[in-house]
Amino acid sequence: MSISRRNVIKAGLAAGAALSIPSVLRAQTAPTAARTVRMVMSDALTAFDPIFTTSGTTQNHGLAIYDMLFALDSNLLPQSQMVGKWGVSDDKKTYTFELRDGLAWHDGTALTAADCVASIRRWGQTSGGQLLMERARDISKKDDKTFTIALKEPLGLLIDLLATVAGSSLFIMRERDADRPATEQVTANIGSGPFKFNHALAKPGASFTYDRNEKYVPRSEAPDGFTGGKVVNVDRIIWDIIADDQTALAALQAGEIDFLQTSPPDFYAAIENDPNLALQVLDKSGDDMCLRMNHLQKPFNNVKARQAMLHLIDQEAILRVTAPDPRYGHTVTSIFGNDTLYSNDENTGWYKKGGDPKKARQLFAEAGYAGEKVVILQPTSWAEASNAAQLVAAALQKIGVNAELAPSDWGGIVARRANKGPVESGGWSIFITEDSDIVQSDPITAVFLDARGEKAWFGWPKNDEYEALRAKWPDVETLEERKALARKMQGIWWDFVGDIRLGQRVRPSARRNTLTDLIEIPQRVVMWNLQKA
Repeated sequence: MSISRRNVIKAGLAAGAALSIPSVLRAQTAPTAARTVRMVMSDALTAFDPIFTTSGTTQNHGLAIYDMLFALDSNLLPQSQMVGKWGVSDDKKTYTFELRDGLAWHDGTALTAADCVASIRRWGQTSGGQLLMERARDISKKDDKTFTIALKEPLGLLIDLLATVAGSSLFIMRERDADRPATEQVTANIGSGPFKFNHALAKPGASFTYDRNEKYVPRSEAPDGFTGGKVVNVDRIIWDIIADDQTALAALQAGEIDFLQTSPPDFYAAIENDPNLALQVLDKSGDDMCLRMNHLQKPFNNVKARQAMLHLIDQEAILRVTAPDPRYGHTVTSIFGNDTLYSNDENTGWYKKGGDPKKARQLFAEAGYAGEKVVILQPTSWAEASNAAQLVAAALQKIGVNAELAPSDWGGIVARRANKGPVESGGWSIFITEDSDIVQSDPITAVFLDARGEKAWFGWPKNDEYEALRAKWPDVETLEERKALARKMQGIWWDFVGDIRLGQRVRPSARRNTLTDLIEIPQRVVMWNLQKA
């Protein structure tokens, strides 16, 4: 239920168009079962353009059929992918990139620097690329293999931005596909990546098929995170759409599918007790659950009330209902997540196992709390967040706060959380959401880490001192300097309490033992390197 998945709402409106074009890739002789892998992803593929939507499943689709200029290794550091050589001028304002040999589009046309320029400009309309476009003076082709990015002022994070997995990644598309607004979906599904999308076998609502791109030339390096050689060891991968969890598990047990991206914790024991199945954590960083407060309205327009919530929350109790298997749930005290380069322990003395209700009651009193209603949005269609909302309501009621649950499905939450008004006018006080732990390493694009008031994400936290530090982030050149800046930012955040973290949830995938060598990476699922016995 991460942020990226929820963006499929508007994307679904255009899903039909993505498959309405004539088939470009014709079905070939079906590979044998031993050379075919069947997978069930956590969400159905409803939009096919990974720039148009940040849906996690659409981003996985993008990783299969497209390629990237740079990508993150297992240490979350950017490495060359489509780029063969690159350099930067002495004044650090002009970057020159030369594409590596062997790149080609699935339809047989040549891949050139012009495609890269068009793709960067379109991606620049998304949150991930806006900073680059603000700093860019010119992005242009020099020759068929070379292009430049000229900046108005240095941007130390440039290569990191080109490799990001936060939001929409920079996937390189054909110039004719990228030559349109980011709000208009690309429908061709023609990339240069290790897999080809099989239009002829696409069955919306049932399955989508990816065939090995036999002409793809992998890099020579060993696979490492999102980088290195993308070697495909099977002929075909099929994404089956099975909405019911029990049906999906039965299909896995029967050998009808090979992989489940996620399954409910109630199924873990059955999977682990089956000699033909295994649980495997591919995304070790998982998602961080977050409690957002409405900073514009009482009582949380008062910093003391927000600090009260920081002391009230019992993360261990929250995790017992959101990640009941202790192997897959962890407390979080850093705004930069648990497993990123910038995770730190600055100003975390407030954390206490079990919380501190007495301190919370005291701080509510100091805030002048006078019985105002606290409305907690409860997503009935998301069990874990619904359970967490009930715990938060009960904890508030125990210390004398007039807390009330407002149940609705997630669509209702999305509509209501945009209301900045008081609860008497349909507003809200608290809602619960989550986002990938790894995304918290990038305060420029991570919506949780924005404190620009009414320009910030839902909850609208505001702190000018914190924002002055966040504004420095793109220009800090070294990792150690960024780590020091992260500590300063976190120190301020936990004083004004921009939001509250409720715990980190890691969700293992389930697979048949015959499926091996899956690459363990954060937030995404990639299909190269895996093998089927």
